[in-house]
This record gives sequence, C-alpha cells and structure tokens, in this order.
Amino acid sequence: MKKENTVIVGLAVLAAVIAATWLLLVAPGLTGNEINMPRGVTSISANHYDLHMIVLWVCVIIGIGVFTAMFTSIVLHRKSRGHEAAKFSHSTKAEIIWTIIPVIILVAMAIPATTALIKMEDSSDTEMAIKITAFQWRWKYEYLDHDISFISSLSSESNTARQLNSGIAADSVDNYLLDVDHPLVLPVGVKIKFLITADDVIHSWWVPDLGWKRDAIPGFVNQAWTNIEKPGTYRGQCAELCGKDHGFMPIVVIALPMDEFEAWTNEQMAKVQSREMDASRLWTKQELMQHGQTVYENLCATCHQPEGQGLEPAFPALAGSEIATGPVEAHIDIVMNGRAGTAMSAWRDQISESDIAAALTYTRNAFGNSTGDIVQPITIANIKRQGIEQGTAP
Repeated sequence: MKKENTVIVGLAVLAAVIAATWLLLVAPGLTGNEINMPRGVTSISANHYDLHMIVLWVCVIIGIGVFTAMFTSIVLHRKSRGHEAAKFSHSTKAEIIWTIIPVIILVAMAIPATTALIKMEDSSDTEMAIKITAFQWRWKYEYLDHDISFISSLSSESNTARQLNSGIAADSVDNYLLDVDHPLVLPVGVKIKFLITADDVIHSWWVPDLGWKRDAIPGFVNQAWTNIEKPGTYRGQCAELCGKDHGFMPIVVIALPMDEFEAWTNEQMAKVQSREMDASRLWTKQELMQHGQTVYENLCATCHQPEGQGLEPAFPALAGSEIATGPVEAHIDIVMNGRAGTAMSAWRDQISESDIAAALTYTRNAFGNSTGDIVQPITIANIKRQGIEQGTAP
C-alpha cells in the first residue's frame, strides 16, 4: 500500500509539472501569444533555441525528481503516520553523489554552449559587409560592398500616432512602434558581417529572430554575423536605454531571395544616381518645402516636435528661434556640423544634400518663420566640398 501511495504521489507531481510546462511553453504558441524564446531563422538562433530547451528540460527533470521526493516524504513519511526522522549527521557517499552529478550535468551543458559561442563569434568567410551606426534615435545602414546607405527611423504613421493629443488610436496603426521608413534589406543564404558602432551614446542592435544582439558603442566597433535561412520580415528594437526616445527606435529586417535582393540593390543604386542629379539642379521653393516637411517629420520632429515648439531646455524650439530666423549661414553650420555638448547631431554625412537643403528651407519658412530663404542642394554640396578640400570637414 505504501508503495502504491508513493507511485500515486509521484505521478501527481509529474502530471502537475508537465501541465505547467505545457501551459507556459506550448499553449501560448498555439494561441499566438508566444512567451518562449523564438527559434529564429538562422543557425545561431536555432542553436540558442535548442540549448535553451535542453537546459529547460534538464531543469524540469531535476524539478520532477526533487519535488517528487519532497512531496513523497511530506505525505507518506510524516510523523502522524508513525514515522521517525533518521538520526545521522551526514553521509560522505551522499555528498559525493550530489557533488559529482551536478558537475557532470554542468559540463555536459557547457560543451555545446561553448561550441555555439565560438561559432557565434566566427565572422570569417563572410560574403557581404554592412556597417550599422546608431544615433539618437535612428539607425544608419551602409552596404560596404555597394554604394548604398540610408537612415532608418520610426515610421511616420507610428511617429504621428505616438504624439500627445494626436487623436490616433495606437491599435489603428499596423506594427505600432515596430515599423520603420527604410528597413534593412538582406539576401537569404548569404553570410553577412555586421560592423556596429554608435555616434553619440551606447545603443544595442537586437533582432530576436537572428539570435543575437550587439552593443553599439561610440568610438568602438563590434562585429557580428548572420546567415538568414528563410525569407520574411523580422523586427527588433534598440535594447540599451539610450535617452528619452529609446522606445521609438525599432529595427526592421527584410530577407529576400538573392534575385529579389539584386533587383532591390539595382533600384537603390538608381536612387543614388537620382540623388546626385538632384543635388546639382535648382529646386523650386515648393519642391523644397514639400520634401523638407517629409524630412522634418521623419528626422527632426522627434526632438523639435511636430509644430516646431521644441522641448526646452534639451530640444530648443524652432518656431521664432534666433537660429531658424537668423543668418542662414549659421543655421546651415549647426545642421551640418551639430553642436557640441547638446543632443544636436551633425547631419553632414547622415543624409543627402537635398534632404539637408529641404529641411533648412522648410524650417525657415514654417511654424511662422517667414524668412523667405531658399537653400539649394548645390549650396550644401559646395560647402561639403570646400570642407573636404580645406580639411575642415568633421
């Protein structure tokens, strides 16, 4: 009878543990509310997932053994049933056993974990390189094997909806706070090296489906690599508190088959040539104002606010400001070279001459700033060129 009771208690504990594990790990996936880590779409993420599940089930098995022994002792060997506690101080044999078994378990788990770690750090034999530079609060992607670079920021739909008193419900915006204006596009089946750094403060580039994250540190370059196995859209975020808009710095990676990726690169190269042509022609004020509004909303409104009212003292207002209504040369200098000791970034090498010129024209003629000034892209291009020739460019 005692043996039967022990079996019953053990089975009850086992059933409870399995049910709890199923509820935590399996059921949420069936309902679309996943709380377990994702398996991901790379060999690294798959290794991490497998290691995670192995360790989890080792812990579950140990838990089953420990709790079965504990509850069996509590229920079947309690004092009210006539049992008396054993009177011994220690057992050398038991101490050796419960020391050796954990050591064996830890070594068995450490071997595959170390192998996975070494593989994760091996960025040799890559076929493509991308430099990622973090700024407050956006990412710059540079395809080092192509003449392609762009800024990736929170999408205008999310950026508008998140503003106070916007009147836009968050659930009405697709992928609210998780979408960007320019996603990072990568080919499937190619080993890609990432060079990750930052321009201002520490950030962290993290896409869960890739299986890793890397800190972006000013003055330091971290390396990582990936080889995406499945086409799709994969989302992530900055994983290091980096300032007031840390929560509005999403990452979107779109993985394409090689033929589609090559078509995309050709399209981007055509855009580069178009931007170069745009920088050499004269724009109308209407063109500059329209394009400038788009640039401002995507890149400037986060700090200076949608209506140019700013957030004093960190982010000064542009409406009626001495900078936006004063000498245009001083305004150009601040936008291109930034201002030391403040959150104002240097935009010289981040965006195109057309973007800078349009943003300057817009801010000098919007928010009640009726200066009438027009800044042409060719003017910005000449200033850049002069800085390079004179060795004064940052």
